[in-house]
Amino acid sequence: MPDLLTDPWFLSVAIISVLITGISKGGFGGFALLSVPLMSLAISPIQAAGIMLPIMIPMDILSIWVYRHRWDARILAVLIPSATLGITIGGLTAGWVNDDFVRLLVGIIAVLFTIHRARGVLRMVGKTVSERPPPSKPWGVFWGMCAGFTSFLAHAGSPPYQVYVLRQGLKKETYTGTSVMFFASANVIKLIPYGMLGQLSVTNLSVSAALLPLVPIGVFLGVWLNRKIPEKIFFTIILSSILLVGIKLIWDGVTSFWGM
Repeated sequence: MPDLLTDPWFLSVAIISVLITGISKGGFGGFALLSVPLMSLAISPIQAAGIMLPIMIPMDILSIWVYRHRWDARILAVLIPSATLGITIGGLTAGWVNDDFVRLLVGIIAVLFTIHRARGVLRMVGKTVSERPPPSKPWGVFWGMCAGFTSFLAHAGSPPYQVYVLRQGLKKETYTGTSVMFFASANVIKLIPYGMLGQLSVTNLSVSAALLPLVPIGVFLGVWLNRKIPEKIFFTIILSSILLVGIKLIWDGVTSFWGM
């Protein structure tokens, strides 16, 4: 077994990261953004992303089973091809992009999205879903590419994805099921460039395998919380978590650049 599994500090942040990701897969899309930054406190972000991807795949399988009848094919038809292009761009430019720049970029997107969404909620108070602006496919393509790119680099595709999807007026479980299907598709696609770049090494896969027993605990905890918490509180939690993660990523990015 690799030395990482005997490091108490790494094990602590890794266990928390896996459980948080499982809760996210089970119904709280904003929390998954925390996994790679948390694990990066003990190892490099690149290795953290490589370890988390094989763990996310079984989480996706469990989540797909739970939400298999609750997803919006129209939205996925726009976002999945766009995300594939974004992942491809990420793979081709992986050797040129600085990790700290990615943290800063994702953090800015998260904070701006939270502000934008909060203003949008205020504008839509009292209006039905049918009265809201219709979805724009060109914007869907743009945000899908952004989601694929940031997901490839740091499993941080949630803010760009939600910029497009949260405004669609989906019901809570349809929103969650659509998110599950989108990120499951993106994760499977990412296996190809991750393998080509050496991020699925024997060491990383060994650590991933050791953490796999935490997968069902996190996913089903997320499903249970999703079903117990009312819709308004549910989306408030998502927005609050995205804002906090965004602030943390901006802080990490700025302080790293400042240190340079």
